[in-house]
Amino acid sequence: MAEQEFWPHKLTLNERKQLTVTGVTEVVSFDEAAVIAHTELGTLVVQGKDLQLKTLLPEGGQVSVEGSISALIYEEPRSAVSLWQRLMG
Repeated sequence: MAEQEFWPHKLTLNERKQLTVTGVTEVVSFDEAAVIAHTELGTLVVQGKDLQLKTLLPEGGQVSVEGSISALIYEEPRSAVSLWQRLMG
């Protein structure tokens, strides 16, 4: 079995127009208003206008986004609590 490689997670934002992210494991979706990506530290949502995915490099998990960036949001991971555990308190 191949060992999964982990990359450091880093964000670089230049003048709210160019964003480079490393440590991306998967780009879930993208359009002109939002880019959603899984990273080593959780799901990252990039919001803005006229967003374009410029670079997607599997080695290093690097993604580059250009456009008018208005927000960078990390979603809280969902807990893996079973229905039985929730019912029993």
